[in-house]
Amino acid sequence: MMRSNQTTTVTEFLFSGFPLFEDGSILFFIPLFIIYIFIVIGNLIVFFAIWIDTRLHNPMYNFISIFSFLEIWYTTATIPKMLSNLISKQRTTSMIGCLLQMYFFHSLGNSEGILLTTMAIDRYVAICNPLHYPTIMTPRLCAQLSAGSCIFGFLVLLPEIVWISTLPFCGPNQIHQLFCDFGPVLRLACTDTSVILIEDVIHAIAIIFSVLIISLSYVRIITVILKIPSADGRQKAFSTCAAHLSVFLMFYGSVSLMYLRFSTTFPPVLDTAIALMFAVLAPFFNPIIYSLRNKDMKTAIKKLLCPQKVFNASSSKC
Repeated sequence: MMRSNQTTTVTEFLFSGFPLFEDGSILFFIPLFIIYIFIVIGNLIVFFAIWIDTRLHNPMYNFISIFSFLEIWYTTATIPKMLSNLISKQRTTSMIGCLLQMYFFHSLGNSEGILLTTMAIDRYVAICNPLHYPTIMTPRLCAQLSAGSCIFGFLVLLPEIVWISTLPFCGPNQIHQLFCDFGPVLRLACTDTSVILIEDVIHAIAIIFSVLIISLSYVRIITVILKIPSADGRQKAFSTCAAHLSVFLMFYGSVSLMYLRFSTTFPPVLDTAIALMFAVLAPFFNPIIYSLRNKDMKTAIKKLLCPQKVFNASSSKC
């Protein structure tokens, strides 16, 4: 290839920036900064509320607490750099920094996807096989599934990251995305770009497999719930699954738009909107969903934020 004969070696990448916000970056910086702070604080509240309230020490809430903890680092892998690019004239990142961002962002995302699949299986066993649930979902198995989700999520990407680090990059060096991602970075490599298709297929298979497991689990769950004779029983069963199902739809909906399009290209503005939904908006709504759609979760959060009100029923304020 002609590009392989060039002698220039790329040592840093340049982000293309936010379309339509070149002249008003500070106006976009403020809401993005507020969203990031809300994500961190919101997920910390969910995490500590679950661990402080002993009534929530069961597999479902343990999975939610770990998911919230992962969300903090998942957004930290990309949003701070986005904020820096909005107020800095030099929107660059080093080769190592780019590789690390890709690794942690996707490793954390993979861990979350596996954890969501585990949560769907947990709800399936709890609702479809309630008598055997305590003996199946033991604390030890819960810990193993949680640790396994994180370990596998981080190990599975190591070979790909190591392989990308050996590729030649000889220019251009502009990444047409808000953060370092496999597709945009691989397109800059001075080598055969057919590897992009292989990477897309691997992502697609993993996403489709997870979506299939979760979808089949919830089809069975909904079928069982509809057979519950009492309306209160059906409502209670639905409420325990509604939050997880909402997070699942938001997470995998944005992932599908981002990674199940293969060679299809979108206009820069639409591409940026999809990236923001995937990396920012979905994590923003997750703590809201878990705190507002679950009565036990709301009680635990009130106990964490306003302990005097919980223990002193006569008090009207913290």
